[in-house]
Amino acid sequence: MIYNFDKTIVRRGTDSVKWNQQNYEDLIPLWVADMDFPAAQPIVDALSERVRHAIYGYASVPFAFYRAIMNWSFQRHKFALQQGWLLPVIGVVPALSALVKALTAPGDKILVQEPVYHCFFSAIERNGAEVVSNDLKYHDGQYSIDFEDFESKASDPRVKVFILCSPHNPAGRVWTRAELERLGDICLRHHVFVISDEIHCDLVFDGYTHIPFGSISASFLSNSITCIAPSKTFNLAGLQVATVVAADPELKKKVQLAFLANEISSVSPFAITGLIAAYESGGEWLDQALDYIHANYLYLKDFMTEHLSALHVLPLEGTYLVWIDCSALGVSSRKLGQLLLEEVHVQVNVGAMYGKGSDNFIRLNIACSRDILNSGLLRLKQVFLPLLQAAE
Repeated sequence: MIYNFDKTIVRRGTDSVKWNQQNYEDLIPLWVADMDFPAAQPIVDALSERVRHAIYGYASVPFAFYRAIMNWSFQRHKFALQQGWLLPVIGVVPALSALVKALTAPGDKILVQEPVYHCFFSAIERNGAEVVSNDLKYHDGQYSIDFEDFESKASDPRVKVFILCSPHNPAGRVWTRAELERLGDICLRHHVFVISDEIHCDLVFDGYTHIPFGSISASFLSNSITCIAPSKTFNLAGLQVATVVAADPELKKKVQLAFLANEISSVSPFAITGLIAAYESGGEWLDQALDYIHANYLYLKDFMTEHLSALHVLPLEGTYLVWIDCSALGVSSRKLGQLLLEEVHVQVNVGAMYGKGSDNFIRLNIACSRDILNSGLLRLKQVFLPLLQAAE
């Protein structure tokens, strides 16, 4: 089936967080990680059939749920999962919070790599732990890992957990096997447990390969928990379903108890149906979506080169979230976000929310029709061009 990603679907008035948060009828939202593409037809068909059944009671998770995840993981990533490792949950973010609570005590330290997904900070701090950052190195318009600093931080006996963002949000990096091996070896040496957030694992472009952290070795598998979900991959965030991979039996029991205590294990019948349909029949849609998103990225790069060449668009290896260095504007990211929203009604994610070293950046969601993207870029130009001229 050929999908038409150029078609703009009206989402305003549908209680969409992305589209309804601001009171502007002409708002262009290029922020939260929520695609503007209709879901794959097999998912729509499966959910429609489930709706027609007309009884929506509590659901138990069938074997087909686990089978769909295991088959997808092996086919796409060569990661052979076992059913006994898989724990269904209502989302990666609530799972992260429950995992932090289960694996640390108040006062413990948790290692992250700033700039990074802002919910890592809240999951850590709300559970009484302390954020420690191995800041990513930004050089020549790209990010890399400071391994010496990582080892120094990991060697602190109070550092109990490292939360890995793979692929990285917001930097768009897809970590190489060599990078992951080095991180994992350091964590093993210093008895630091790894929580690997791999929610964007399927959104990787040609020339790059997502390596599941737990697939690298048996020791990495037993020293880690992996979080995956169809939500970003297939635009199903509203179904609220994810899976946590915990291979070590004792660890799995501990995590299960934490999930039960936090009431996050009961997924809905629609979540079950949507996940199975996505992983069993959504591959064709995803391949076409990735091609379209990458074309959007190239379009954005060309636009910036032509109209706003002083800004730097970072390479997009994975995710559909473009990280843009706006240092040349001489304005903080929060101020840029305010100007864009108030003056031209464009909403973006401001870099400051992702931690240290990111206040000169904005993040743009390009999983939308080309028409929406072009309209948003034209409005960005209206705000940014005068700022550039003033900064010269």
